[in-house]
Amino acid sequence: MSEELGAFAGQLVEYRRHFHQRPELSLEEHETAAFIERELRSFGFDGIRTGVGKTGILATLAGARPGPVTLLRADMDALPVAEQNDAPYKSRTAGVMHACGHDGHMAILLTAARLLRERTAEIPGTLVFCFQPGEEGYAGNKLMIDDGALESPRVDRTVAAHLYSGLDVGKVGVRDGPFFASSDRFEIELIGKGGHGAMPQHAIDPVVGAAHLISLLQSIASREVAPQQPVVVSVGSLQTGTTFNVIPERASLQGTVRTFDDGVRREVPERIERIVAGLAQAMRLEYRFQYHFVYPPTVNDATINNVVRDVAREVVGKNLVDPHETVMWSEDMSFMQEQRPGAYFLIGSRGSQRGAAPQHSAHFDIDERALEVGLNMMVGIALHG
Repeated sequence: MSEELGAFAGQLVEYRRHFHQRPELSLEEHETAAFIERELRSFGFDGIRTGVGKTGILATLAGARPGPVTLLRADMDALPVAEQNDAPYKSRTAGVMHACGHDGHMAILLTAARLLRERTAEIPGTLVFCFQPGEEGYAGNKLMIDDGALESPRVDRTVAAHLYSGLDVGKVGVRDGPFFASSDRFEIELIGKGGHGAMPQHAIDPVVGAAHLISLLQSIASREVAPQQPVVVSVGSLQTGTTFNVIPERASLQGTVRTFDDGVRREVPERIERIVAGLAQAMRLEYRFQYHFVYPPTVNDATINNVVRDVAREVVGKNLVDPHETVMWSEDMSFMQEQRPGAYFLIGSRGSQRGAAPQHSAHFDIDERALEVGLNMMVGIALHG
């Protein structure tokens, strides 16, 4: 870390621990947003836009040099997870926890805003600091777009990063093209005829139908999509019945579909319903089917990724810039990256003593040295022409 940025190391940790102790759920980040707004104003920012996408914040900083309008984004929301860590900065809110690193993202971007506010003479173009609500399944990114986050000024490019327990601290993960998968949701209800468990011949059993359906859905990935186009079809919820000796009338399933290819993504609903309809006819069941397109794939622009790589080589060294594999989780920054070219990269947060627990775990934490890497990356990208 440079000597100048190193002076902010303590501030980074202080911010991160402040946010970690005070987590708020998606689209409920009112105290978090108020704190960020106060800090930005104390740095000298004016014209701050609040309530963007319900609780989001935008702060604009014009540089003295010509250049693009670059949006730098951090997500703000926590998860409904009861923290199991014993750290002195553990969550003070029962059942809510920053279990994915968003506390660190806010700390990085807020500190970057403070530092860059003092270096406007070096900034090419204009920076938009975007603190986004509702990333964890609530499409807060799209809500901000709908409220004009990409306009006034018109954003030319976007940048976002994620602390990641799957990478060692000191590494940066970058990938061109599709990086994170889409995330869509389906709901299926099988409707039969209830009856006594000892007399199944008088019933129409939706439980047996659900059991067959779960297996049949796997044929989409194994037999209907080319192996070089990954797709995941997972049933995560099966709700049926109330007791051991009664065949219920209904079985309800919910699941997720993940893919990187938009063509495959658009074809999956028809494939699922064809299987459901065929099974229902074969087993004398009725059905209801709903499919929800939620988050598109996150696709990185190679030109902007080259900026990320250039900065990363300076920050961590060329041997620690990881050409990262694709991953099947999803990210709502994909909405902005559909409309503007963007780069999304990973910052390793796994240390030898802390940070090995996976994202969304009740034991999730980070090696806080990762915050310094994140700050160097964001400032370096902001100052890159």
